[in-house]
Amino acid sequence: MADRLPDIIAKGLAVIFCGINPGMTAAVAGHHFVSRSNRFWRVIHLSGFTPEEILPENDRTILQHRCGLTTVVERPTARAEELSAKEFAAAAAKFERKITRYAPRFVAFLGKAAYSVLSDRRDIAWGSQTAAFGGAAVWVLPNPSGRNRAFSLDQLVGAYRELYQAANRNQAPT
Repeated sequence: MADRLPDIIAKGLAVIFCGINPGMTAAVAGHHFVSRSNRFWRVIHLSGFTPEEILPENDRTILQHRCGLTTVVERPTARAEELSAKEFAAAAAKFERKITRYAPRFVAFLGKAAYSVLSDRRDIAWGSQTAAFGGAAVWVLPNPSGRNRAFSLDQLVGAYRELYQAANRNQAPT
């Protein structure tokens, strides 16, 4: 069984999408957002990041669209609730160094939990944040997990589209 899910990142991307940690299914498959119930690939397509919906087994092609994928905590779990605040705290410095090294314009946290621990704040709003992280502008997006039914597909697409528009302001086409 896999013990970690490799990052899909490169220097100078527009956005690095950041999950809390890999799910067991994704870690075993070796691909991000592989669960059939996860709406990530559909949402980033419908919000404008990709011209077509990427299949999880083709997750590395996200780099062609100036986007990358990583997680705060590397340890896979069946549910994010299995992680402790101590694990987040222990991963924080390494994660910040990663963001600094790869220098994306935006780091987009998928859900409030990880950013809350990393920023030591509990009053996290959705969307753009005032503080940078590792030199990148921070955006907090609803988690597209199939378990997160608090947000409809349309609501997810709207939230992600705001980031897409911000990331593409004043940018020359690639």
